[in-house]
Amino acid sequence: MEHIINALPLPCGKRTIGSEKALQSIHEQNGTLHIKLQFPYPAQHLAPELRQTAEQALQRPVELLISHQILTRKVQAGINTINGIKNIIAVASGKGGVGKSTTAANLAAALARMGAKVGILDADLYGPSQPTMLGLTGKKPEQRNGKFIPVQSAEGIRVMSIGFLIEPEQAVVWRGPMVSQALQQLLFQSDWDDIDYLFVDLPPGTGDIQLTLSQKMPITGAVIVTTPQDIALIDARKAIDMFQKVNIPVLGILENMSVHICSQCGHQEALFGSGGGNRLSESVNVPLLGKLPLSLPIREAMDNGNTAALHRQHTEIMRLYRDAAFRIAQTLSEQGKDYSNKFPKIIKG
Repeated sequence: MEHIINALPLPCGKRTIGSEKALQSIHEQNGTLHIKLQFPYPAQHLAPELRQTAEQALQRPVELLISHQILTRKVQAGINTINGIKNIIAVASGKGGVGKSTTAANLAAALARMGAKVGILDADLYGPSQPTMLGLTGKKPEQRNGKFIPVQSAEGIRVMSIGFLIEPEQAVVWRGPMVSQALQQLLFQSDWDDIDYLFVDLPPGTGDIQLTLSQKMPITGAVIVTTPQDIALIDARKAIDMFQKVNIPVLGILENMSVHICSQCGHQEALFGSGGGNRLSESVNVPLLGKLPLSLPIREAMDNGNTAALHRQHTEIMRLYRDAAFRIAQTLSEQGKDYSNKFPKIIKG
């Protein structure tokens, strides 16, 4: 029986229960087979389909108990991970206007709905938008023991942003070094409280700020957001090149605004061209995580700070973000474990 369970395929990809070493225990009670599974990533959303597959294979009623244990994965050489944060995922675009912040907010919301402990560091100091998108406008972080307590959204996402510390109309007129220092303070001087995944919504571009953060922050992997448009793809390729040069794995590419969906008739039109994400993925050998639509409900939800309603009311959009977030979590689970905090630092005498 154990070998049958281990051979069961997961609903997505080529993975099986056995390949993930997920089987914890099996026991039968009152004619029902109770199977306990534990994955290295949040997988509760797989339960309905996986249960049906198991019942068909085993020819008996099945009760599944699915849990997860998310580990800290390795980061750049010479940089220690941060207590309270298991994995940091940089979300970058190379250029502005491609929906990077919207994508970061919805990926975080998707993983939170899957049961993970998630946070967002709004690193776009010149245009902080996460407080608005996550319904936290006007909130202020508390301070405890000299540290900020990230503000928590309705979905349970812990958020830190310069937008909490300045007036909404106030411009941040700082040079690059000040911006980099402020972001490091927001990251290192906040009490993140055992976050599984921290998304860092980076400012657009590949300049000094992005390079400094990539060399100072312990980043587990990066996600690149682009549109199918050629001009966006050129800059997305530069962002990929930057991460590769500082030895940060690029987990995948997300093509945003792939098609415009008419809210009246449902007609789909590729306003920014088509196939750009696929071409970029193939040329740089980085997986394409998904294609996200240019959709009125997404824009309204971001302006109104209501990602929870978006994911609840628009299941097709929710699945797109969920599937992309799940692929990111699966890819991270394949990376080596982090041991940077297991050994004492060596100091030259």
